[in-house]
Amino acid sequence: MKKYRNFFFVMVSVLFMLLAACDSSDVSKATSDNQSSSSDSTQNMNGESSNEDMTNKGENESKTENTSEAAEDIQQNDQENPSNNSKKEAYLKNLNDMEEADKHAEAKTTMADMEEQEKQRYEKWDEALNEIYGVLKEQLSKEQMDQLREEQRQWIKYRDEAAEEASLEYKGGSMESLEYVAAQASLTKERAYKLVAHYME
Repeated sequence: MKKYRNFFFVMVSVLFMLLAACDSSDVSKATSDNQSSSSDSTQNMNGESSNEDMTNKGENESKTENTSEAAEDIQQNDQENPSNNSKKEAYLKNLNDMEEADKHAEAKTTMADMEEQEKQRYEKWDEALNEIYGVLKEQLSKEQMDQLREEQRQWIKYRDEAAEEASLEYKGGSMESLEYVAAQASLTKERAYKLVAHYME
């Protein structure tokens, strides 16, 4: 009887051990499932974050490209359509450079060379004046241009009369023709400056 009782206790002990083992396995499995679920959740969150980062990166790159294209468009537009102030400044600088070139031109010694030099100076300034006049045709209104055209006619008459008067000081001498063309060159230079300063916008 004692033998059977010991056997019973052994069996009960084994049964409790099996039950405990089963509970431990379930707990371990549940823990494993939780860890797997947590890992999936973390992976999902990381995946969403990664996708969001990629989206933001794509948007930022797109904005950068658009900004760059806009800057290029503005630069191209500035080159194709320079502002009136920029054009005015450019012409004033060009006139200043021309005047400086006149000041540093090599001095001629013979009367013929001096007269030829003044003729070239006059032609240079007359060409610049005509170019400025052409720009003003594009900038000014029809009424303003009509008025300027009449002023220009009057100025040409004044230029020739003033040059003639200056040359009379040397009437009959070798300096007469030189003084005439030199006066024309100087008056044309002054007119070019005036048109840019007072009419070019």
